[in-house]
Amino acid sequence: MAGSDENNPGVIGASRNQGGLHAGERGKLVAATGQNRRVLSTINRNLIEGPPFPCAVSKRPLSERNAVCDKIPPIPQHRPITRKFAAQMANKQQMEPEEIKKPIQSVPDSNEHCSIIDVDNSDVPMFVQHTEAMMEEIERMEVEMEDVDDDDDPLVDIDNCDKTNPLAVVEYIDDLYQFYKKAECTGCVPPNYMEQQYDINQRMRGILIDWLIEVHYKFELMEETLYLTINLIDRFLAVKQIARKKLQLVGVTAMLLACKYEEVSVPVIEDLVLISDKAYSRQEVLDMEKLMINTLQFNLSVPTPYVFMRRFLKAAQSNKKLELLSFFMIELCLVEYEMLKFPPSLLAAAAIFTAQCSLSGCKYWSKTSEWYTTYSEEQLMECSRMMIRFHQKAGTGKLTGVQRKYSTSKYGYAAKTEAPTFLLEA
Repeated sequence: MAGSDENNPGVIGASRNQGGLHAGERGKLVAATGQNRRVLSTINRNLIEGPPFPCAVSKRPLSERNAVCDKIPPIPQHRPITRKFAAQMANKQQMEPEEIKKPIQSVPDSNEHCSIIDVDNSDVPMFVQHTEAMMEEIERMEVEMEDVDDDDDPLVDIDNCDKTNPLAVVEYIDDLYQFYKKAECTGCVPPNYMEQQYDINQRMRGILIDWLIEVHYKFELMEETLYLTINLIDRFLAVKQIARKKLQLVGVTAMLLACKYEEVSVPVIEDLVLISDKAYSRQEVLDMEKLMINTLQFNLSVPTPYVFMRRFLKAAQSNKKLELLSFFMIELCLVEYEMLKFPPSLLAAAAIFTAQCSLSGCKYWSKTSEWYTTYSEEQLMECSRMMIRFHQKAGTGKLTGVQRKYSTSKYGYAAKTEAPTFLLEA
């Protein structure tokens, strides 16, 4: 049967011999078999006398390796015991039972079960000891840093809450204020420019600005308009000599230009003429407008203190009370000619610092405020002390426009807040 033929190797060999193996070919097969047997004896001798690893076996041709693959002993599944490890195990066996550490849970192997015994630190490699020491030092430093952060005032990311607000332009808000900080010097004037004026002085300038603050309040204009108005007046007077009788016209025209730049609804010229008691005509206002805008070379885009106030108040995490008191402080400075020596960013930071000290009753300037304003407490102290003096005398004299404005409920009675006089003593 076909099945019995397949299971009988003799039948298959016979059939194959009948299939065309001649006597010469059978001789070659016998010779090849004899040669393989001699090679096997050589390989077996090498395996017995050589080391028990396959790497010690001499390389042979591919045909010879295939012929002896069944007689190669299996590769041991465990790692060899080195002299160092054997010495360590011998030392462990000689130790007292109480000195031997508790063995770790056995790890099953494919051929046998072995227990891994812990060794003492003297046998641990040097680089492992160094790594453990380094990790312990890092953990200790992290704990110390956490303690410092808990004790000190942490630095707050004030833009984190506005990341989803496209109007907050969080992506480049820091770049904007870096540009403002560099460009604020272009909007500043020499602190002694009044020396070039022959018919007006700093006292007249204070009267004009105090009056414009009341006009601004009566017209209910935006806060940005007031700061830009005063900036335009100082920059114009710094390069152009004006007669005393034209000073009020300069102030009215500066407010008109600021309204055109900042406001949505601009007051008509007739209202400005009326508020000045008809001291000037419409044509005089238009002529002064042309003169001022050409003198300033149409440069109305300058960073005023208001630009920095908004950013610094956000850094101070202010509430409405702190905001109103800060604006009260800085508007007191707008009237004073001697405050022109401070840049707008420092005026804004000092106003917030003074207001915080007034409300808290102690000296306070957070790390977050210092980071975003770039001013330390020591840098603000001179300007802050001057603000306190202005606050003390705000209700006296003739220049009381700011005092009356911030003594109303609309501005939270900020003018009635007690000044932080303890900063003067310090």
